[in-house]
Amino acid sequence: MANQSPTISIPKKSTEEVDWTTPIRNLIAQSYGESPDNYAAECAALQRCRQDAVRGAGSDITARDLLYKYFGQLELLELRFAEIRVTFPWHDAFTNKLTTQTSLAFEKASIIFQIAATHSAIAASQNRGDPEGLKRAFHYFRTSAGMLTYINDNFLHAPSTDLSREVVKFLVGLMLVQATEVFYEKCIDERKASGLVAKIASQAASSYTALCEEVKEFMGKGIFDRNWVTIVQIKSKYFSSLAQLHRATADNTAGKYGEALSRLIAAEAAAKEASRTASSFGSMFMTQMSPNLPSDAGSSIQERTKVHFALCTEKKNEAQRDNDLIYNAVVPPADTLPQIDKLAVATAIPIQEVYSAPDVQKTIGQDLFIKLIPLSVHESASVYSEEKAKLVRAEVERSDTAENEVRSALDALGVKDDLGRFKAMVEGLHAEGASELPADLVRMRDDISLVEEREPVSRLLTELARLRDTVRADLGSAQRELEIETRDCEAMRVKYEHVFTQPPSAGPSRSLRQDLKSHSSALEAAAASDEQVVSLWEGVKGDIALLLSEQVENVFRESADQGPGGSLLDLDPNNEDRDDEERAKIITFVDEIESRLGRLNKIAVERKNVLKDLKEKIQTDDVSHLLLLNRRNQAVEPTLFAAELEKFKPYQSRLAATVQYEQVALLEITQLWKGLKDLAGRGPGRGSGKNAKGARRTPCGNLLVRGTGIWKSVMVWRLQFYHDLTDLCVALRRNVKSFVAERTAERDALVEEVERQRRQSALQGPPPLAERPRPLVPPPPSSVNNLDSSFASMNLRGSSSPPSRLPQSSHSQHPSYTPVPPPPPPSSSYASPSPPRTQSVDPYASMFGTAGLSNQFAMNGPSVPPSISPAYEQQRNHSHHLSNSQTQPLQHRGYGSQSPTSSPFPPPPPPVTYQQQQRSSGSNLVPGQGLPPPPPPPQSNFPPPPPPQAYSQYQQGTYGSYPR
Repeated sequence: MANQSPTISIPKKSTEEVDWTTPIRNLIAQSYGESPDNYAAECAALQRCRQDAVRGAGSDITARDLLYKYFGQLELLELRFAEIRVTFPWHDAFTNKLTTQTSLAFEKASIIFQIAATHSAIAASQNRGDPEGLKRAFHYFRTSAGMLTYINDNFLHAPSTDLSREVVKFLVGLMLVQATEVFYEKCIDERKASGLVAKIASQAASSYTALCEEVKEFMGKGIFDRNWVTIVQIKSKYFSSLAQLHRATADNTAGKYGEALSRLIAAEAAAKEASRTASSFGSMFMTQMSPNLPSDAGSSIQERTKVHFALCTEKKNEAQRDNDLIYNAVVPPADTLPQIDKLAVATAIPIQEVYSAPDVQKTIGQDLFIKLIPLSVHESASVYSEEKAKLVRAEVERSDTAENEVRSALDALGVKDDLGRFKAMVEGLHAEGASELPADLVRMRDDISLVEEREPVSRLLTELARLRDTVRADLGSAQRELEIETRDCEAMRVKYEHVFTQPPSAGPSRSLRQDLKSHSSALEAAAASDEQVVSLWEGVKGDIALLLSEQVENVFRESADQGPGGSLLDLDPNNEDRDDEERAKIITFVDEIESRLGRLNKIAVERKNVLKDLKEKIQTDDVSHLLLLNRRNQAVEPTLFAAELEKFKPYQSRLAATVQYEQVALLEITQLWKGLKDLAGRGPGRGSGKNAKGARRTPCGNLLVRGTGIWKSVMVWRLQFYHDLTDLCVALRRNVKSFVAERTAERDALVEEVERQRRQSALQGPPPLAERPRPLVPPPPSSVNNLDSSFASMNLRGSSSPPSRLPQSSHSQHPSYTPVPPPPPPSSSYASPSPPRTQSVDPYASMFGTAGLSNQFAMNGPSVPPSISPAYEQQRNHSHHLSNSQTQPLQHRGYGSQSPTSSPFPPPPPPVTYQQQQRSSGSNLVPGQGLPPPPPPPQSNFPPPPPPQAYSQYQQGTYGSYPR
């Protein structure tokens, strides 16, 4: 380290104790809902980690590692407790001023500053005479610059001087120029070309010159040490001289002797100034005043500049002598010389690169609070777990598909079932009890026998018939209910005529009738199809019975022997040698096929093992730590997931290889099996494998196919169809019942309403005419007017009755009524009442077409007794009040509102009902026609009226007493 150029290291900050435990315990209880006591050890470890990093560490590799670990834990802690608030006291590295903040960012920035200071101290302490020392010094100066750059880029509004942007920027430049100086020394040691060295020295001189102005400003503010200013000034002149010296050497080599001499003169001048400043600095330098400079900084810089100045003087004198004696080149002024190019060889190493190194990650160690996982990380981990599950499902599905393909191919070839028989027959081991049936035939026979044991076809046919009858009964019941409802509706319509307002059933029941028709059509079509099924079953029932019997093997053997091929392995008796040769070939084929089958089994086992390993690897894979580190960057998740899933590529490749191997083995088995069957089928009288197979399938194969088709038709399609149709019919019948019930309730309500209206009309109408007093004067016009008033509301066209000819008296003139004896017979101008004539024309027939008439005259009760009840008096007074309040005659009450007058009429005839009167009037009763004008009223007075009569008697008597 003797006489190496002194370098400046960054001073460290100082701090005091900090309590991490209390804030962390509170956040664990509040944010995670867990017991803080479970993390007491983690809190203590974090507290101890900070103490080791900032209190007891020095400026060596150990201090660096402790700072690395603490900062890494701070990063992880911030990802879990971003809102944590802890009081962090830090003293300024240059002014020693105390700054206290509760922000975690302040703590992180301070720790990064400590790491940068430690790196600069490590770089400054290296022995640059050793190549490894040079490398370490160059690396740590650059990492220190990277740490400081991270502070400037991520922490704004620094609360202290040492973290301000200007100071940090100056320190970054200082670290990089010192790294450039170290690289220059490395180039000198390696004897690089003078042109390259001149560029590096020019870069260092330029950087030191730029720092000179900045350091003077900071020194004036009392921030930096005065010796820093002197060192920077000395090195600025020193490297300017070095750059000129090396460029002069390059120009001299290039034959530019005049320029070389001019540069040597400039180098000597700069070296002389640097040497003079260094001599002054060396005499006044005190180590205690500048702890961040080496202890021999004064002497070393003085010695280096002195030696360099002597070298420059020697080089200049030599070049001057050569030029004067030999070259005689023109020496241009130094100001006119071209500028020396600069080469930036030192760049800052970012903090991400430092912390991504494996040794740094090992130094940081495991996350102290690894058991605390934020909810967002859990959600992202679940997404990754779903991606892993998709991968596993895809591989399992691919493996299952491959196994199914192999199994299906082997079953289609019949290798596993027929290979043993080939081998046994070749070796002469064919036993008497061995089955001659093909494997597919045996399997299908077993299936049919199993189905027959569970549910025979005969029982299925019986079930079909039962379901068919049930459907037919349901459809018939629904149709009958609809017909009964229609008949009841029309009967009520006939009975009540236009008063019955329920709509006909044809419209509301249209959809039900359409469903009924479609279900009936489907039932008839199914019944016809069932007949065909039954006939087909009857045709193959015997064959199925034979297939299920024990004699089927004998029948199959006999049919195969009688076929065109005989036995598959009937060897030619005329050539024993050929038979032996063919037997050996068959055995070879069998052995090869068995070998391929064994290979398939091994491949299947290998695939299962690989799948098992893949599932275990996926089960143990956890990326929560990576997700936590990238929690702030959500866009990185797809890329991170894709990178993590690449870990399972080797397992996927092995699984794909097993599938390929299976395909190759299966292809070989197919070729070998074809060759075996071709070999076994050659020879006199031997049919091909296809013919032999066809012979063996007759007749058992045909009856099996036919019987299986019938069974499937009966078992699956028919039963399902009838069950579905039964459900539809039940639903239809339920709908029909609901429809009929609703219609019946509606019809009953209408009938009840009609009957109620009739009863109400009868109760609300005026009392019978017989209970009303006889008028004192019985002229015909008066009676006619009473009749007009009574039937005014019965005209169908709403025409009012003819106006009354006589004035009406008020009810108030007759508050009560007492019957009086009947008067004597009138004069001959009024005849006695006669029975109604059936053929005569009634001039008042048009008044019987009104709606109120049938309600008034349909009551065929007994006659009202000849007395006036209080109810009648009240009703009569009410009728009189209504007649006085209206200007038009009443049209909807059934009777006129005239006050009673005395009548000279004789007693009325016996009661005549409304129906009899309608029959008597005949077809001449035309509704809506006007009434003829009544005769003029008489002028004579009459005795009091007879006793009150029944309403019908009074009405009939009134009609009969009028002259025509």
